[in-house]
Amino acid sequence: MNVLRVLRHPDLRAIMPAMLVSALGDGMSMVAVAWLAVQIAPSGRAGVWTGLAVAAYALPATVGAAALSRLVRRLPALRLVAADASLRAVALGIIALLAVAGLLNPILYVVLLAVSSLLHAWGSAGAYTLIAESLPDEDRVAGNAILSTFTQAAIVVGPALAGGVTALTGPGWVIGADAASFAFLALTVWRRKPAVAPVPEATTTGGWRTISGQPRLLGLLIVTCVFFFLYGPVEVALPVHVADEMHGSAGLLGLYWTVFGAGATLGALGAGMLRRFSPWLVVVVIVVGWGVALLPLGLTGPVVPGLVGFAVGGLIYGPFTAICTTLFQQLSPPHARSRVLAARNALTIPSTALGSLLGGPLVAGVGGRNTLLLSALTTIALGVTVAGALGLAFSGRAVVRAEG
Repeated sequence: MNVLRVLRHPDLRAIMPAMLVSALGDGMSMVAVAWLAVQIAPSGRAGVWTGLAVAAYALPATVGAAALSRLVRRLPALRLVAADASLRAVALGIIALLAVAGLLNPILYVVLLAVSSLLHAWGSAGAYTLIAESLPDEDRVAGNAILSTFTQAAIVVGPALAGGVTALTGPGWVIGADAASFAFLALTVWRRKPAVAPVPEATTTGGWRTISGQPRLLGLLIVTCVFFFLYGPVEVALPVHVADEMHGSAGLLGLYWTVFGAGATLGALGAGMLRRFSPWLVVVVIVVGWGVALLPLGLTGPVVPGLVGFAVGGLIYGPFTAICTTLFQQLSPPHARSRVLAARNALTIPSTALGSLLGGPLVAGVGGRNTLLLSALTTIALGVTVAGALGLAFSGRAVVRAEG
């Protein structure tokens, strides 16, 4: 099996356990980052500060992708992963210490979260570049699926664990555990010797140019960015909906993300079975499917329908990252691969963060549940629009062939 070959690779076998640990830490922070923002926000401003905190944990990655390019673009994949993990460990560690000591205010919290995410586009690009450099073409989907499965599996365990720890000790300790997980990854990766030498300066161009020169990838990237943007408000609306409208606990919020992660883990593991389908077909099904799965949260009040919808939504979304990343790996020149992936991440990562920023005012204006419903409906509309555009394109091609 491809998965077994990937896990037996000597370099990946040594590093992947540390990546799994850091993914678990981030899974815990899905609850802790938002919940800490709710706790320290001024009265009546929880939605705004939660949106800022969630966005700050991702949005500055775009700034880092551009502003820090000259410093890191020639680094091999392993060093990109190590640099990102080191910065996250330090910044999140400071947040944890201040939160536990009761010295953290919302402004400082957002600033430190922003610092922690500066190298995230490069770190993610380094991880997937490592997969491309280490594995043959036929194993890359499996390798990408394993990395995305780590993230999804961590969502199963992390939020549930974070909910319990937060209830006992507070969210600051959870963020401290996330910092420790990134410190472990940084130490593990810094000790490894890169298998690929740094790329000469003359060849470190072409990230954005490569994407813009591939119409299929450019179109896929645009749709992905809009999809992630429409998802962004969910990360703000859900914790506020649980805390203020349902009068629930951090444990209930963790349960929502746990069932999503369980579905997404199963979906990611099945990514290899989708290779024979058109990537556009996969995109349309995932976009529409996620929107439909989100409807129970926006239309109903009881917990169970929302949990079922979140689980199904995770199953539908699960293969998305592996399929899209594989396309970028295959169509990117080897010398520019990390830059291409970083450029892609520089757009997709802030797309969710920008949606989260929009989610703050939306939640303040119409409430958490209505924001979830609006996200669901606009996501379905996006999928239907893309399907219609594809149908017109295919019809046009058929007419041209018939006339020819």
